[in-house]
Amino acid sequence: MTNRLFRSRSNSILGGVCAGLGNYFGLDPTIVRLFFVVFTLVNGVGILAYFVLWLVIPLEGVETTGSFEENLRQGADEIAARARSLGQEVQSISVRREQQTGLYLGVALLVLGGVFLLRNLGVSWMRWFDSELIWPALLILAGAWILVRRARGD
Repeated sequence: MTNRLFRSRSNSILGGVCAGLGNYFGLDPTIVRLFFVVFTLVNGVGILAYFVLWLVIPLEGVETTGSFEENLRQGADEIAARARSLGQEVQSISVRREQQTGLYLGVALLVLGGVFLLRNLGVSWMRWFDSELIWPALLILAGAWILVRRARGD
């Protein structure tokens, strides 16, 4: 019997792609996940490759006698369902934690998106904005904010 490539149901974090590839190649799924993270950080191709593989590789235990288009449709439906589920989880977390969390997150995303847009449009006064500097600064600010809130008992 030949070894078949399937997305894993039992060791799935997002879509089971990494665990399926790990099982197929005889690797620890964590190693495969690290490869995807590295490829995502290096040039962003990891995300694209992951979603393409999610669409193409059938899910473990699902009959694969259908056409390629049918398999793609099933994968796309599964991705859409997972995205809706994650969106609902994020929404419930923001509502439960604090009513203004959504407001803060929305304002931060709008400001950050506006800054990136202005920078990409070549607005001269935005040359100071360097994405290599902004992400570490945002992480430092987020960490400081969390520590201050924790110290105050919030």
